[in-house]
Amino acid sequence: MSTNSFGAKTSLSVGDKSYEIFDLSAVDTDLARLPYSIRILLENLLRNEDGENITADDIRAVAGYDPSAEPTEEILFTPARVLLQDFTGVPAVVDLAVMRDAVAELGGDPNVINPRVPVDLVIDHSIQVDSFAVSDAFQKNAAIEFERNYERYQFLRWGQTAFDNFRVVPPNTGIVHQVNLEYLGQVVFINPETGQAYPDSLVGTDSHTPMINGLGVVGWGVGGIEAEAAMLGQPISMLIPQVVGFELTGALPEGATATDMVLTVTEMLREKGVVGKFVEFFGEGVSSVRIPDRATLGNMSPEFGSTISIFPIDDKTLEYMRFTGRPDEQIALTEAYAKAQGLWHDPANRPSYTDTLSLDLSTIVPSLAGPTRPQDRVALTDAKRGLREVLPQWTGDVESDANEAGLESFPASDAPTTSGQSNGQEPHHVSGGASDMPSRASNPTAVSMANGEQFDLDHGDVVIAAITSCTNTSNPSVMIAAGLLAKNAVDRGLTRKPWVKTSLAPGSKVVTDYYDRSGLTPYLEKLGFNLVGYGCTTCIGNSGPLPAEISKAIHDENLAAVSVLSGNRNFEGRIGPDVKLNYLMSPPLVVAYAIAGTMDIDLYNEPLGTDADGNDVMMADIWPSNDQIAEVVGSAVQREQFVERYADVFTGDEAWQNVPVSGGSRFEWSDASTYIQKPTFFDGMGAEPGGLSDITGARVLVKVGNSVTTDHISPAGAIKRDSPAGAYLMDKGVEIRDFNSYGSRRGNHEVMMRGTFANIRLRNEMAPGTEGGYTRKVTDEGPGEVTSIYEASMEYQAEGTPLVVLAGEEYGTGSSRDWAAKGTVLLGVKAVIAKSYERIHRSNLIGMGVLPLQFKAGEGADELGLTGEEEISITGVTGGADGKVPDEVTVQAGDTTFTVDVRLDTPNEQAYYRHGGILHYVLRQLAAE
Repeated sequence: MSTNSFGAKTSLSVGDKSYEIFDLSAVDTDLARLPYSIRILLENLLRNEDGENITADDIRAVAGYDPSAEPTEEILFTPARVLLQDFTGVPAVVDLAVMRDAVAELGGDPNVINPRVPVDLVIDHSIQVDSFAVSDAFQKNAAIEFERNYERYQFLRWGQTAFDNFRVVPPNTGIVHQVNLEYLGQVVFINPETGQAYPDSLVGTDSHTPMINGLGVVGWGVGGIEAEAAMLGQPISMLIPQVVGFELTGALPEGATATDMVLTVTEMLREKGVVGKFVEFFGEGVSSVRIPDRATLGNMSPEFGSTISIFPIDDKTLEYMRFTGRPDEQIALTEAYAKAQGLWHDPANRPSYTDTLSLDLSTIVPSLAGPTRPQDRVALTDAKRGLREVLPQWTGDVESDANEAGLESFPASDAPTTSGQSNGQEPHHVSGGASDMPSRASNPTAVSMANGEQFDLDHGDVVIAAITSCTNTSNPSVMIAAGLLAKNAVDRGLTRKPWVKTSLAPGSKVVTDYYDRSGLTPYLEKLGFNLVGYGCTTCIGNSGPLPAEISKAIHDENLAAVSVLSGNRNFEGRIGPDVKLNYLMSPPLVVAYAIAGTMDIDLYNEPLGTDADGNDVMMADIWPSNDQIAEVVGSAVQREQFVERYADVFTGDEAWQNVPVSGGSRFEWSDASTYIQKPTFFDGMGAEPGGLSDITGARVLVKVGNSVTTDHISPAGAIKRDSPAGAYLMDKGVEIRDFNSYGSRRGNHEVMMRGTFANIRLRNEMAPGTEGGYTRKVTDEGPGEVTSIYEASMEYQAEGTPLVVLAGEEYGTGSSRDWAAKGTVLLGVKAVIAKSYERIHRSNLIGMGVLPLQFKAGEGADELGLTGEEEISITGVTGGADGKVPDEVTVQAGDTTFTVDVRLDTPNEQAYYRHGGILHYVLRQLAAE
């Protein structure tokens, strides 16, 4: 209940209904000056003002927004709801289950552990492309998925019945962000308990949550730990952000797609530098951008580096809501509320932004991005040159252990990336003309398939072509374009090359409905783009194994193979262990490259193939016009498809409905389960937090360089046979073929702690010359033999030795992966000392009670001459006022002494660290109720 110190509480009548709202005009500020996103933050504070956590001064700070100010003012943002996917959602529900046990052990009512806000979990991360290019590929893949993940799904079915405010969208229904865009997102949220109406908002445990920004909804990705706290009613601590305005003018030209637009914007914003900032689109060009195109832009916010990338509410928003089957009452409320609150788009108004960019949409050209970073846009005219320029870097040895992992087990979701890749570097540019085209690195290799087909495979050949990802499959225009190009290609007698693994994995069943209605499905299938599932698949690395003959040729001859996909990330190793180069592009270009079979082609000037009469067929001959695309979209994509598909979105198929559900509000843990185990995070926790203490006599477990990702820290992909996690599973009687992935086993801390820092590409400087999860245990006599990081950690912990991680810049970049922090604390790490942190990972470390420390500017482990063999003591932790950790502490590393900054940036973060983590903090609060 708001204290309403500004007298903002009032009512809004829409039709025959009245809603309680908090009027932004009650605050003394020029609303038109405030960015749209800041207005939404202002309303959030007005409505949740309690005089303690959210005060009138906080409201004044947001109302007086200074676009030029560095972010220093903390506010608490209260999301309307929380969104989960299954890889991050399973451990979140595990934590809720164990928190119920912990409350009971503290003498409280376990049922106080219950989501306080609506929570939706969409199962989309588990399906893999095992079967492809056959008519029953979807049925086969779905059956295998269910077999692999039965224990996890059984647990989620329990959660569905045990918790209030918790809904599960079953497997093979859609992709989380597309379901959110097409169905879950409300734009204006109605609270049935209070009768209040307010802007819909959310946090999600997936970094691409900002896709909903395209609908005018504020939402971003957070770590699972922070999301769990939000589920339990805790606000999200944040600093008032800087907002970068992105002005759009003009409209997309003939032949350019929304994908080309988003790759161009990604390049521009990466070059600008918007990490940790809000991006807001404005200008007269906004009205020409449809909601699916806006959502594509919002989806790639993590690739820009921004927290959100939002569009204001306008007529396009209402049209989309109407088209996707939202109730008329909801649409009327959205319009009335947005106009009453100054949240309706005014193209003539230019709010005060920290900085601005502008883009004339008419200048967009067909593009792709790669081979390892989304910001490295290449104009399609330069694609062949771009490939030839980078191929020499990729024609060395293939990592044999990656191949072993890929062949033995379930491949990667959010697969390994290399430590050399930087999420913060400026885009790479390709330039030059045909006259100075580089020569092609070449190693033609004969391949004989089991079905008798024979062909040569070479560097730069495309072996995976995937129409995948909510980034693009939520956009009917680019999907219809792909279908029309397929039809035109088949009509001219073109086929895909036999070495290309093709797949179609849309984020919604509506896509296959409109493909069927338009008559385009048979043409896609003739090119091998059969439906393989409704889920993330190739975009997160669940591309499945390549045919054995092709995989063997790639590894035997060290071929630099390529994947092309309509996804959002292309980091090295992410898509599959057999491919080194990955290119992001629009769905129609994916089809074109599947036909070409190679990236070493100029699609403008070289033919894709020949027709029955021997005539060359150029891409221009089969590329559909904008008018043709619009005509088919208009006739094939219908409102009824959305209404029918989402009417039973929570029901699931027969397999899901037949999963047995155990009753009871507390989960019955089974020692026999290798997927779900009771974690130890709350073991021995008292009703009050212990005191702060210095960290003395510590040793360095891991020392790494720059841009170490959460994939490096906690891989999601294949579990190797000879890894500590593999040994654990074999000891439990699990056969290698059933290892599944780290991502699927996040409900078992025993697997996950053994998998922490176990990425096959990790280079730990504590074990020079190695790659993978290795270190050397250091004693006063010096470093010992190379051993696994897990085994060394267990020995250190048995001796009572605290542990430290030393790191470079951008530590923890990449996916919002809570297990990167959970695994770290379970390995006994008390502090990380890095040059800089990625936002979510730093928050997650604090959320698990690990102290994030930052080297002073110009300093680092190498600059200070640290080898990692020194004994480390961190003093001054207890020296702050009011029981807080001070802004600086002193580190003694052997004979070297230096000060570091304490990255507890807000009062809430101080409180979480003092309690040993955010969940401990929340648990103590709830247990005391």
